[in-house]
Amino acid sequence: MINVRNLQKTYGDLVVIKEISTTINKGEIITIIGTSGTGKSTFLRSLNMLDQPTGGDIEFEGQSLMDKQVNINLIRKKMGMVFQSFNLFSHLSVMDNLCIGQVKLLSIPRLQAEEKACELLQMVGLAEKADAYPDQLSGGQKQRIAIARCLSMNPEIMLFDEPTSALDPTMVGEVTAVIKKLAQAGMTMVIVTHEMEFAKNVSTRIIYMDQGGIYEEGHPDVIFKNPVKERTKAFIHRIKSYNFQIDSEEYDFIKMMNNLISFCNMHALTKANTYKAQLIVEELAPLLPKESPANICFSFPENQKEFSVVAEYGGDKINILDSSELGALLIKGATESINHDYHEKNTLLLKWL
Repeated sequence: MINVRNLQKTYGDLVVIKEISTTINKGEIITIIGTSGTGKSTFLRSLNMLDQPTGGDIEFEGQSLMDKQVNINLIRKKMGMVFQSFNLFSHLSVMDNLCIGQVKLLSIPRLQAEEKACELLQMVGLAEKADAYPDQLSGGQKQRIAIARCLSMNPEIMLFDEPTSALDPTMVGEVTAVIKKLAQAGMTMVIVTHEMEFAKNVSTRIIYMDQGGIYEEGHPDVIFKNPVKERTKAFIHRIKSYNFQIDSEEYDFIKMMNNLISFCNMHALTKANTYKAQLIVEELAPLLPKESPANICFSFPENQKEFSVVAEYGGDKINILDSSELGALLIKGATESINHDYHEKNTLLLKWL
């Protein structure tokens, strides 16, 4: 279905994707795993040209997407995309969210579009939410609606960009259950995820990305039970992470901090590192822009030799630590390296030993 040859993506001197070559066959469920900042989402978004590659080629059903004559909008109708942040139309009901694309892009009569929408809502277990609005739904429900909306366009392949990263742990199962249903139905899928157990259970092939390239790939039994390469082994067996999504000014700050402390205690972190993680997240969260969702991820390897906090946030290009505010100064004092990157969203990487 998709043939990728020597794919490259750079921003000036920064190499995000380097010389990726792979194929995606009809019926495959491929999960892409790896540490933050390795180019997973950029690679996924390149498959439907949401990110324009700077080199190489992508063929979809034999047609080069790099050809300037190709109608990329027609191609994207065949490639459903599910994002981290749901991207539902907040002013439209669930039913209207599922019908608008069918009516406007596929020229399907409204009544027929509603029939299709009802079938999909039944499939994702939310038939009773047809008249609800996105603000009335939980995160897990929003993501299930986002999946149903993609399916309403009759795609030939589904691309998932960390579909559970914005969800509380209790909601992750809701979304992965729907994706498993699609897998059983034979839908071709490419999924960027940090949910290792889900990746192990649903995939026909795992791609482990590192430093902008495919470092190792293979059947889930190989990658999870007997990886060949050292960095794959380190990732599979050692990386522990805690994610928290901030999707409004009224987010539950106390819950975020309590869950972080519980996570640190569960993995027997020292008091010093627990305190440092707590300090950084506590001071970082108020500095994040209020107008767009953000995600904070705290992670460390099993040997606890290096710790990192990754903050992803929208808005214009801005390093929120380029500030004289006390919180920014405290974070700078507590970390050993700070790296800021921007492409459609800001990524701030903080590390300490």
